[in-house]
Amino acid sequence: MPDQLAFDWPTGVALGPDDFFVSEANAKAFAMLSAPETWPERKLAIIGPKGSGKSHLARVFQSQNDAVLHKACDLAGGFQTTATTAIIEDMEKLPRSAEEPIFHLHNNLRNAGGLLLLTSCLPPSRWPIALPDLASRMQATTVAQIENPDDALLSALIMKLFADRQINPQPNLVQYLAARIERSFAAAADIVARLDAAALAQGRKINTALAAELLDNAD
Repeated sequence: MPDQLAFDWPTGVALGPDDFFVSEANAKAFAMLSAPETWPERKLAIIGPKGSGKSHLARVFQSQNDAVLHKACDLAGGFQTTATTAIIEDMEKLPRSAEEPIFHLHNNLRNAGGLLLLTSCLPPSRWPIALPDLASRMQATTVAQIENPDDALLSALIMKLFADRQINPQPNLVQYLAARIERSFAAAADIVARLDAAALAQGRKINTALAAELLDNAD
């Protein structure tokens, strides 16, 4: 049978509070996010690998605190906001032209008793910020680290990634994958995406046989 044409449709990602799975790998970050009144200087940086749930946590925080959310890469020199609670995602991608506005935002929030949540895959000390005053303030931010997934989180993550694609895998497939892939968020996202694409292209079911073929070919 010739390969079927497969379209790379965007997948819907569930980002509600009930969709976040808490385990030892992210429990500290989740607990700190849930208690902003404990943040030193009322600011927090959530640090973790790509796909680790930083954006999910940011959106949970946004919905619970009526926060304004920005992607760092979308900010420019004319950026202004009157928000009393702000979220900036992917701080390692902050444009040079946005550094001074973010410096003023930081100070305005501190003076007003507001909250500032930051996310990044890198710790604040490694953010490429040229403005010394902003760099020093960012480096003083309390960090909540999301670690690579433990067994429980990896299995839950694989299930969620399938669910985001409206796929209901058998439990034995999730266990099979969790035992064989690299224990990382990126590896989980990669194998689920590859299984979905291969099943569509070949007109096959997503099961352990297909997973075995893909994992064998990756070696």
